[in-house]
Amino acid sequence: MKLSKLKYILCGLFLWLSIVQVHGQSPDEQTMVTGKVVNENNDPLPGVKVYIQEGKAGKSVNTDGEGKFYMKCTSSDVFVFKMQGYLTLTKPATEINETRIKLIKALIDAGDDDDVYIPFGVRKRRQISASISTVRGDELPQIPSSSLNNVLTGRLSGLLISANGSQQPGMDISSFLIRGRSSYNNSQDPLILVDGAERDFRSMDLNEIESVSVLKDAGTLAWYGMYAANGVVYVKTKRGNATSTKVTFDAQGGAQKALQITQPLNSYTYATLFNQGLANSGNTAKYDATALNAYQTGSDPYNYPTNNFVRDFTRNIAPTQRYVATVSGGNSFVKFYTLLSYFNQGGIYKGGTNNLYDANTNFERYNLRTNLDLHVNKNLDVSLDIGGRIFNLRFPQVGTGTFLNTIYSTPPNAFPVLNADGSYGGTSLFQKNNPLAMLSAAGVSTDLTRNMLTSISAKQKMNGILDGLSFNIFYSYDITGLYRSGFDQNYEVYDQTGARFGTASIAKYSANTFSGNIRKNELWAGFDYDHNFGKNGFNISTRASQATYATYGSLPNDREGWSNRISYNYSQRYFLELTGTVSGSESFMPGKRFGFFPAASAGWIISDEKFLKNVNFLSFLKLRASYGLVGNDALTTLVRRFAFIDSYNRSATGYNFGTSYTAVGGTSENALANPDLTWEKAYKSSVGFDAKFFKESLSISTDYFYEDRKDLLTTPLYPSILGRNLVQSNDGEASYKGVEINANYKTKFGKVDFNIFGNYTYNTSKIIAINEGAGLPDYQKVNGHPIASVVQGTSNVRNFLQSDGIFQSQAQIDASPIQRFSATVRPGDIKYKDINNDGVIDNLDFVATDYNYVPSAYYGFGFSAAYQNFDFSAFFQGTSGSTISVQNIINSGNANNGYLNQFSVDSWTPANPTASYPRLLQADRGNNTQNSDFWLRSGDYLRLKNVEIGYSLPASLIKRAKLSQVRFYISGLNMLTFDKLGSLNIDPEVPEAGYNSSYPLMKVYSFGLNLKF
Repeated sequence: MKLSKLKYILCGLFLWLSIVQVHGQSPDEQTMVTGKVVNENNDPLPGVKVYIQEGKAGKSVNTDGEGKFYMKCTSSDVFVFKMQGYLTLTKPATEINETRIKLIKALIDAGDDDDVYIPFGVRKRRQISASISTVRGDELPQIPSSSLNNVLTGRLSGLLISANGSQQPGMDISSFLIRGRSSYNNSQDPLILVDGAERDFRSMDLNEIESVSVLKDAGTLAWYGMYAANGVVYVKTKRGNATSTKVTFDAQGGAQKALQITQPLNSYTYATLFNQGLANSGNTAKYDATALNAYQTGSDPYNYPTNNFVRDFTRNIAPTQRYVATVSGGNSFVKFYTLLSYFNQGGIYKGGTNNLYDANTNFERYNLRTNLDLHVNKNLDVSLDIGGRIFNLRFPQVGTGTFLNTIYSTPPNAFPVLNADGSYGGTSLFQKNNPLAMLSAAGVSTDLTRNMLTSISAKQKMNGILDGLSFNIFYSYDITGLYRSGFDQNYEVYDQTGARFGTASIAKYSANTFSGNIRKNELWAGFDYDHNFGKNGFNISTRASQATYATYGSLPNDREGWSNRISYNYSQRYFLELTGTVSGSESFMPGKRFGFFPAASAGWIISDEKFLKNVNFLSFLKLRASYGLVGNDALTTLVRRFAFIDSYNRSATGYNFGTSYTAVGGTSENALANPDLTWEKAYKSSVGFDAKFFKESLSISTDYFYEDRKDLLTTPLYPSILGRNLVQSNDGEASYKGVEINANYKTKFGKVDFNIFGNYTYNTSKIIAINEGAGLPDYQKVNGHPIASVVQGTSNVRNFLQSDGIFQSQAQIDASPIQRFSATVRPGDIKYKDINNDGVIDNLDFVATDYNYVPSAYYGFGFSAAYQNFDFSAFFQGTSGSTISVQNIINSGNANNGYLNQFSVDSWTPANPTASYPRLLQADRGNNTQNSDFWLRSGDYLRLKNVEIGYSLPASLIKRAKLSQVRFYISGLNMLTFDKLGSLNIDPEVPEAGYNSSYPLMKVYSFGLNLKF
C-alpha cells in the first residue's frame, strides 16, 4: 500500500475513534473521588490545595497529614493541584479515584511558565542544552499591523528581520536571517514552522501565538536533517486550558503616516535645473525667461502648470483597525481555543473617484483558528487544529509600483492634471502618466486569497507494553488559492493643442483569474518513550516523515526523512541529547539523495554542585555546548530543477528550409548536467551559559557560535574547449562565527514594578573556497574575505570603484589618470583612484570590497514599568556594520524628466563647489553613475520600534460586569529613528521606501481597548 493512502487511513481512524469515545462519555455523572498526593520520592504531601476547574461551587480542600483528600465532583470536572515550590498539575476527575498524584518539585528554570517547545516535544528550560531563544506571545506589543515582522523585529537574539521589499498594505516584505551568512550564493531563509508544520506565520494574528522560538544550533536543527541548515523559527499556537474558561476582546484603531516620502521639485526649480543639465551636456536651454516667470508666478496653470503629485495624490494619514475575539476553556474531555479577528489597513492614495470602484490600495484580512484537544480516555489523546485566513488586497490596475513611480518622478510641469474643459491632461511624451486618471479611469484589481491550515495529531499511550511508551502521529494539510477580479478601463489625455492620446473606454468587469494555488501536506509518525529510573530520566523520540509541496502547473516537491532523538538527564543536573536524522531530497541524483545528520548537545547545571552552593549572589548557572551536521537542499541559484540530468530547450532558434519565410523550431541543449550535485553541509558548534544572579532578579545568557558550511555551489572551472556551459559544482566553502548575549533584570522600587531587557548579536563571515576566474587581480578576488555585497536596485553589487572626491578644475582632470566611462570628463564629475596604476581608470580598477548590506551586529533593548493600574513599555531596535547604496535614489529618473529629483538641488556647480553630488547631466552620464563608494552610506540605525502606555480600570469597578480586566492603551510603531545619514532624507533600513516606485515605510499611532471576561 502506498504511504499516501496509509496516512489518510490512519488519520481517519484516529478521528473516528476520538468521536466515538468522546460521544460515549457521560460528563454529568456525580461521583466521589479520593486520592493521595505525593512527591517524587513517593512521600505524602500535606497542605496541597486541591480544587475543581474555575472553582465550581467554591469547591476547594487541602490534603491531610497523609497527603489524602476527598471531594465530590462530576465526571467532566478537572482537578487542579497546587503547592508552593511544586509544579501545578491538572488531572481529569475520571483518572483520580484511588490513585496517587505525584507533584514535581519546581526547580529554577523548570516552573509552570518555563516550557520550551522543540520539534515534536516540549522541555523545561532547565533541560535545554541547545541554543534556543524564545519570546512569549503576551510579551509582544499589540499593534495593528499586517505582518508579525513588525512586532518580532529585534526581540530575539540571533534573528535578524530586515524590511527589504514592498511595504504597501498587506505586503510588509521582510527577510529573515539566523545568526549570520555562510552561503554566498543561496538564500538563507530559515525554515518556518507553525505547530510542527512548515507554514508562513507572518500573516497570523498576534493573539494566535503562544510563543515564538528560534532554533539556532545543531542540537535542535539536526532533527530536520537536510532542510534546516539556515535555522528554524518555531511558532506555537495557543491552546485551551481546562482549569478556566476565558473570553477576551481587543479593539484597536490607528493612523499611519509615511516615515519618508519623495518631496517633488516645484516647476520653477525643476525648469532651472533642467536648463542646467542641458548646459552641462552642451545643449541649449529648454525653458526661457517667460516660462520661468510663469512657473514662478503661476500665472498660466494650463500652459505652465506647477503640480505636486505627491501632495495631491497621497494622504498624510491613512487609517488602520484591528478587532480580535477569543474564547478558550474546556473540561476533562475537551479543551478548546477559538479566535476570530479582522484587520483593515487603508492605503495612502487619494484624489480619484469612480462610481463603480475605489482604486486606492487597501488590505483586509480575516483570521480564524480553532484548536481542539480531545482526551478520549486515559490512553488516547487527539488534537485537531483548523486555521483559516482570507486576504483582500485592492490596488490600481496599473500596479502600485507604476502609480508611485508616476507621482514620484513625473515632472511637475509636464501637464495640467485637468484641462480647462475638464479632460485629462497629458502630452505625447506623458500619455499614461496622469495620476488622477490612473485612480479614476484606469481600472482596479482585487486579489482574494484563501488559506486553510489543518492538522490532526494523536498520542496513544502503550504503557501495557512498556511504561512510558506511546505511539504518535501528526498530519497536516494546507491549501492556498488566489482569485483576482476587478474592473478594466482605459482613459485618454489631451495636450494644450487639443491633440488626443489614447482611447477612453467605459469600465467593465475584468476577466477573472485563478492562480497561486498551493497544496502542502506533511506526515510524521513514530514513537516516544518518557520514563525515569530513580534520578535517571530518559526521553526518546523517533519519527518517520514525508512532505509534499505542490503548485499548479509544476511537478510536486517531495521530501522524506527519519528523525531520532535521545535525551538523558541525571538528577536534573547533567543533560545529554543525541540526535540523528536520515533525510532525502529529490533535487539530487537517485542513489545520492539521502544523507545522515548527527548532532550532540550537553548541559551541566554547575550551580547545583557543592563547591558553588555558598556563592550567595549566584542563583543558577548552566553550561551548554553542542556540535553537529545539518544540511540545506534549497540550492536556489541552480539554473534549473533536476540539474543532475541533461535537459533540452525545444523552443530554440530554428532554420528556414527552402523558400519558406517561417523557421522550423529547433532544439538546443541546456547547460550540461552535474550528476554529483549535493546539498550544502553545515557543521555547527555552539558553547554558552545561562546564569541568574541576586535571587534570580538578573538573568544573563551568552553563546559563542561557529559554522563551517561546505559543498557550496560555485561556477566550475572547466576549459571553454568543451563548447558548453555547465551547471554549478559543489566546490565552495564558507564560515561564520559570532556571539550572542541576552540579559534581563527585574526589580521593584516601592510600588513600581520595573523590568529592563536586551539582546545583542555579533557575527562575521569568511569565504574559504570559491572558484574565481584565472588571471583575476588580487584586489578583485573574494577568497578569504567576508560574504558581502550591497543592494543596489534589484542587484547585489560587491565590486566598486574607489572615489576621490569631485573634480574642481580642468587642471585636476589633466593631472589625473584618464577616466574612460564617458566621452568627456569635466569639473563637477566624480574622480576615481587608479588601483592598478596603469594611468587609466577602467573596469580593471574595480575593487572587491567588504561593504555589506547584512549588518555585523543587531540588537534590541527595552523596559517596562507598572504602577498600580498604569503600565508603560518601550522597545528600541537597531543594527550596525551595514552599508546602503543611494545611487538609485540620487540618480533616479529617466530621460523624460531629465534625471531630476529633490536631491538635484545639491549638485555641483562652480558656485557650489562643496555640493554633495556631481554636476547635472542629461547625456553622457556614464562617469557619474558607475558603481563606486561615492554612493555608499552607513546603514547603521537605532529605532524606537514600539512604545505603549496603558491604564486598567480598578477591579472594584468592573467586578459587577463580570469582567476581570478592562484596559485602555495607546501605542506607537516606528516612532523615532537615529542614523548616520545626516540631511539625507531616507530610511536606513529600507532606503528606497518612499522613492522610485516603492511604498513608504509607515509610522503607526494606535488606540486600543482590551476586555477579559
